[in-house]
Amino acid sequence: MQFDDDAQLDPSQVEDVRASGPQSGGGGGRRGGGMPGGCALPIGGKGGGCLLLILGVAALFLFGLVPTPFSGEEGGQQGGGRQPSAPPPPSPSGNLAERCKTGADADQSEDCRIVGTVNSIQSYWRQEFAERGKKAYTPAKTVLFSQAVRTGCGVADSAVGPFYCPADRKVYLDLSFFDTLQRDFGAEGGPFAQAYVIAHEYGHHVQNLLGTMNRLSRDNRPGAGSASVRLELQADCYAGVWAHNAVKTGFYDEPFSQTDIDQALSAAAAVGDDSIQRRSRGRVTPDAFTHGTSEQRERWFSTGYDSGDPKRCDTFTGGI
Repeated sequence: MQFDDDAQLDPSQVEDVRASGPQSGGGGGRRGGGMPGGCALPIGGKGGGCLLLILGVAALFLFGLVPTPFSGEEGGQQGGGRQPSAPPPPSPSGNLAERCKTGADADQSEDCRIVGTVNSIQSYWRQEFAERGKKAYTPAKTVLFSQAVRTGCGVADSAVGPFYCPADRKVYLDLSFFDTLQRDFGAEGGPFAQAYVIAHEYGHHVQNLLGTMNRLSRDNRPGAGSASVRLELQADCYAGVWAHNAVKTGFYDEPFSQTDIDQALSAAAAVGDDSIQRRSRGRVTPDAFTHGTSEQRERWFSTGYDSGDPKRCDTFTGGI
């Protein structure tokens, strides 16, 4: 995963509130800590869980979508009412606008790599919307936070994992999640695993812009064939579509390697409903699925990556 050294980054697409407390972010009333209500999608669509805390919760969600305000409950289980942690001390990393200017910076810094990845993803979708004659693509910021953040969906802490909040149209990301994904869930890790997660979250933003997310508001019940699973798998497919087309955005100097793609597939497999349930419960319960199995998540990412065509990401027609 190598950036074009001369690519010009736009750090304004990433907001860094790590030196702030939960008062920073997208706004919204404080509803307590714990898991987001109505968001049961591991890695990508609806809520998210991390750390060993997640391993002890019946319904696990890694990164995803948060379509309703945080309520302290997830999948019918009490999230524990845990209050967000105190804000961390000011980050010594400095201002993103000062540090993240070119692709060369993205190759040297994790923060700048996040900026470059977000820039590329949004560049692709802006082009795609224009070429397909859809309404103009509306950019969404990624908010980097640590421990706790206030969002349009309420106050969230790091246990939620990466998520997209439709209320304020922002992606929220605590970078410590990627260590958890590798350490506690057995993912291979690596820069492209990060890129996959971010691209998945922006897949939810695309769904929000296109109105696809309304399917979930009509029926948010879990289950192997549920709307939530189909929404999550489509976001995985959209992540693959971006990966196929990423070099065309001008931010990367060559297509992604098989090693890069393997990192994404490893992350997708690690957060399949079946894999997470085995870790947390010791058994698989399809009626509680919200994101799809490991095999489904890998397959739909690969569908997007192999085709490069978002029209191939129709997870709402037929079987999945």
